Amino acid sequence: MNNSNITLDEIDRRILNALQIDASQTNSELAQAVHVSAPTCLRRVKHLRESGVIERQVAIVAPQLVGARLTAIVEITLDVQAAERMAEFEELVAQEAAVLQCYRVSPGPDFVLMVQVADMPAYHALAHRLFAAHANVRNVKSYFSTFRSKFETRIAV
Repeated sequence: MNNSNITLDEIDRRILNALQIDASQTNSELAQAVHVSAPTCLRRVKHLRESGVIERQVAIVAPQLVGARLTAIVEITLDVQAAERMAEFEELVAQEAAVLQCYRVSPGPDFVLMVQVADMPAYHALAHRLFAAHANVRNVKSYFSTFRSKFETRIAV
């Protein structure tokens, strides 16, 4: 149940900030950190999950330590921008594990993708599968990261 009109109070905000820093905390540790009782904390976190504010909890993996050393930011322009063709492209990239993020953007290209692969040959293989072999892709512009100076998943609440 997703509601864009969720009202967050100060306790909710403290919980969200604490979880974004370390989601592995026990409920008791989280409750202590945000200065509420454990039952209150548990109830609040459950509500934040059920309302869709907390989409999921994950571990953030260091890409260079698991062999995914190349980050590409890829701009895609489609030949036909009809809604069903845009959705078709989104479905295609959603199935590709190396595509970490896909954004419809405006103005400029139709999509911007964040891609994480092992190396340039892996990128070329992905580019062939997703872009060259796809009849509706008109233009691809890729940027390759040489250094990541900031990476954050935390949203200010």
